Amino acid sequence: MSLPDLETSEGRATYRAELKAVGRPFRLAGVALILLGAGYIVATRVDWLVPNQAGIVVAYAAVAAGWAFFVAATFLRTRHHRRRLKEGL
Repeated sequence: MSLPDLETSEGRATYRAELKAVGRPFRLAGVALILLGAGYIVATRVDWLVPNQAGIVVAYAAVAAGWAFFVAATFLRTRHHRRRLKEGL
């Protein structure tokens, strides 16, 4: 692959779409885990669900894992960007 064409708006749009695709499954999984964990925590706080100690621990673990996935996706995208601009993958 050659270096991305960042001089034209079409080239920038293509490269932006390429970067968005890198790490997408990790980002989506991270957002899903964050929303599910936070939703369970909020639901127990406003008494929509009966608080369960094990469930709350799992919910906080899901939020933490979600953020880990999100950070991993950001790392993958940054690494891809650096390699793409340096080596011209």
